[in-house]
Amino acid sequence: MKLLVATDLSQTSRGVIDAVRARPWPAGTEACILHVVDLTPFSLGADLMDAAERAAKSSTKALADDLSNSGLPTRTEVFAGAPRSAVIEYARKWGADFILVGSHGGTGLARFLPGSVAQAVVRHAPCSVEIVRQNPDRKSVPTEGVKLLVATDGSECSLAAVRSVAQRPWPSKTSIRLVSAAPPFMPIVDPATSYIYSSQATLAAQTVEEAGKARAREALERAAQIFAELGVRSIEPGEPLIGDPRAVILDEAKAWPADIIVTGSHGWHGLDRLMMGSVSESIAMHAHCSVEVIRIGSPRSQVPMGD
Repeated sequence: MKLLVATDLSQTSRGVIDAVRARPWPAGTEACILHVVDLTPFSLGADLMDAAERAAKSSTKALADDLSNSGLPTRTEVFAGAPRSAVIEYARKWGADFILVGSHGGTGLARFLPGSVAQAVVRHAPCSVEIVRQNPDRKSVPTEGVKLLVATDGSECSLAAVRSVAQRPWPSKTSIRLVSAAPPFMPIVDPATSYIYSSQATLAAQTVEEAGKARAREALERAAQIFAELGVRSIEPGEPLIGDPRAVILDEAKAWPADIIVTGSHGWHGLDRLMMGSVSESIAMHAHCSVEVIRIGSPRSQVPMGD
């Protein structure tokens, strides 16, 4: 497995290194610590750019030595460019299985500003992605007892996320909780026929929501079956819930509280993303904890268990 650790050399990025070091990885895993020197501040100063690259190489080497000393073979890559696109392009070129990047913890609009490398990576990466955050209920990166909240809607991308979790090694005493939510029925009210329509809407809402619960229950059962087939039995199957999946998953993760949310990516682009919205992207940007977005076809979604 090839882990691409994208760092801006901030304290937040230091937390990504700590998270990678604390977690077991399948045999044969290697890491690359990537720092892209942003061209913008140095557009008029070649000497400043050279100094920035030298300093970045020294800092990334220190981070790589830290990971290598923990038993994970690690190399470095430093070059100048536009971080939002360069991380994605290098991941594709190197053949990364997984990109790990830190979040600076902005809230609201700050998480969606154009300069957000994390958002760009989640949206455009060719492989699975983890946005690494420190759980505020944890004083340090957990080395055991990790709490994984696995979201599923029964789709192929959700099942890929379930398999990814089930097939990977995790710290001892790791607990897994499943969650699935069906969107509520939202009738369009016509004022001219509101009295007649309201009774019809009630019946429609009950029918749609019961069907949604049935699909969510089936998704939970299928996910639990996959875990059982792969030898993972210490899971909490959960109950089907009604609500906006983005809000439900975030609320469940915070209430538990989870250390990592794992979700699949439908891979929507263009108009589909605009019209439907991306549940995985929204969760990745707004969660209080780390979030893994697993993509179908990514090697990480089909890795062996390891020892």
